[in-house]
Amino acid sequence: MAVRLSASLANSLANAVDDAVNAGTGAGTIKIYTGSQPATADTAASGTLLATFTLSDPAFGAAASGTITLNGVPLTVAAAATGTAGWFRMESNGGATVTVLDGSVGTSGQQINLNTTSITSGVNVTITSGTITMPTS
Repeated sequence: MAVRLSASLANSLANAVDDAVNAGTGAGTIKIYTGSQPATADTAASGTLLATFTLSDPAFGAAASGTITLNGVPLTVAAAATGTAGWFRMESNGGATVTVLDGSVGTSGQQINLNTTSITSGVNVTITSGTITMPTS
């Protein structure tokens, strides 16, 4: 059987993710990498770092139905390298960078949606939307 959380707990957990991203004095980041997502968010990042986005603070709006939605989108930066986006890592930045979570990227229906997954160094790439959802009943 699948785990199902009450709406209240799902909202609390989703808001805790936002709190973790906003921890410290600096804004959190989303880093886009090539390749496959590591086995866990505690595993060292793999692939080529394509782009780093600085998030709003707070990074997300208040949770509703266990979902938090990224603030400040669209977010645009010039790509640091060329490659195909495969996954993202979200980090807090309070002096010491701390990984909060990893997730999927694409152009539609993913946790982080980009204008394109085919990224070219020096060319702008945009986060068009982003959500993190906790399982609910």
